[in-house]
Amino acid sequence: MGISTIDAGMVKNAFLAGAKGLEAKKEWINELNVFPVPDGDTGTNMTLTIMAAAREVAELSDPSMEQLAKAISSGSLRGARGNSGVILSQLLRGFTKEIQSTEAIDVTTLANAMVRGMETAYKAVMKPKEGTILTVARGMADKAVEMAGQTDDIVVFAEAVIKEGDYVLSQTPEILPVLKQAGVVDSGGQGLMQVVKGAFDGLTGVCTDFSLGETSALGVSEEKKPQAAGASRTDIDTADIRFGYCTEFIIKLEKTYTEEDERGLKEYLGSIGDSLVVVSDDEIVKIHVHTNHPGLAFEKGLSYGSLSRMKVDNMREEHEERVIQDSERLAREQAQETAAETEGGEIKERRPYGFIAVSCGDGLSEIFRGIGADFLIEGGQTMNPSTEDMLNAIAKVNADTIFILPNNKNIILAANQARDLTEDKKIVVIPSRTVPQGITALVNFIPDLTPEENLENMTSEMERVRTAQITYAVRNTTIDGMEIHEGDIMAIGDRGMLAVDRSVSRAAQKALEAMLDKDSELVTIYYGSDVAKEDAVSLKEQAKEEFPDKEIELQYGGQPIYYYMISAE
Repeated sequence: MGISTIDAGMVKNAFLAGAKGLEAKKEWINELNVFPVPDGDTGTNMTLTIMAAAREVAELSDPSMEQLAKAISSGSLRGARGNSGVILSQLLRGFTKEIQSTEAIDVTTLANAMVRGMETAYKAVMKPKEGTILTVARGMADKAVEMAGQTDDIVVFAEAVIKEGDYVLSQTPEILPVLKQAGVVDSGGQGLMQVVKGAFDGLTGVCTDFSLGETSALGVSEEKKPQAAGASRTDIDTADIRFGYCTEFIIKLEKTYTEEDERGLKEYLGSIGDSLVVVSDDEIVKIHVHTNHPGLAFEKGLSYGSLSRMKVDNMREEHEERVIQDSERLAREQAQETAAETEGGEIKERRPYGFIAVSCGDGLSEIFRGIGADFLIEGGQTMNPSTEDMLNAIAKVNADTIFILPNNKNIILAANQARDLTEDKKIVVIPSRTVPQGITALVNFIPDLTPEENLENMTSEMERVRTAQITYAVRNTTIDGMEIHEGDIMAIGDRGMLAVDRSVSRAAQKALEAMLDKDSELVTIYYGSDVAKEDAVSLKEQAKEEFPDKEIELQYGGQPIYYYMISAE
């Protein structure tokens, strides 16, 4: 099937299909992240970015090319999360700039749009790195220009461009040694290819379902709140949970187990509960059932053999705990908003300076508030804030000049985009890559200096800070010559891996040994939500013994995912 031009309706369908193509593979793309940290989220960030645009596109009925271009560009820009999401939004922004004034797209327009998208994305990155999504985008753009001079058939054109994109993607490990070490291709590049392939399927009729569906239709705010879906929702009363005990066990068969036996077992368990799963092989039967009488389920199972791996969870209790947690979180958020917007019941007067920081734990948030942060954006580990999250925070801080502390390298681009979209306030982005850097930068703010002088001074001071972050590996890999296995504890420094161990405390100790030198004076240990205080105190005491010439401080951070954050300056 040959296609010579693409109208607005075809673009709409292709874009929605591309978004769905990415969403379908987001978890697989997450697994391609080089560092095996549990918050590796390239696929998630790119999906949230494109879905923000897809929702706007889906609402357009019989759109013009200009309307489509605006919806794609604006939606992806505001929804952009993480470096990969921001770069994807820039690729789309450049692409749509080229097509917005046309009524129909031919191969020449398509090639020019791909080149413009690639150029826009490269300009958005301060130090573009090859072997990434940018390299894949450039490879496809170069091939697009070549093919535009050889054919006017968009299908032939697209097939060649996609083939080239796949080839460039396969070469990314040869460009970036860290990818080759880990045995993966670039995750952002893979995400881009899923978008392009999905769009091609939508264009050629392979994909005919352009509805976003329930999952895709979730707003960004919902994506950040997993508690808002399913049985853990806070708007569900515990009385609505009909069967209160999630019951699981395995029957080790000790007699013949026929199909008739299985039907009888299912019928019985179905009579005392729901959410029933019964699977079997020649030796065992696995049972999952929600019931008010776990003992009856166990008794029935015993009639077929012995039981193992018995597990009973009180779902009402779990739900109540989640409700309590949600209420506490909402209370903190409301208090934060109120503090940012009002003081003594009145709107704060416009001030010369304001500060926004990204924080990832209640303890760290209190520290930031204590040193002058006006507004805190939750995220930076389990979920990167979007450009729109930044813009909303900027709107709530009543100041002429606002300093933003991203505290994560994957948030800096989103902060820069928010800066560029803000017209009524001066925005200064301090490029802090870790929370300890952000704390040091904010402490070193000097009101008498100009914004530009503060940017230079705060950046200079934070760059003296060395950081280690202690977390666990979610897959096997090799990084910096260190063999890492799933479940290992990793100490990640500013420039790579510091240590790997099976013990959290030993990994933290090794990190201290690797990062401290004669110039280090102050060490601060921030312990996370999964670390007992006594364990953190023990680590501090060990550090004081080993490094008696250093000042060792211990602070509760409350951060998820990362057991410890350690700074040295």
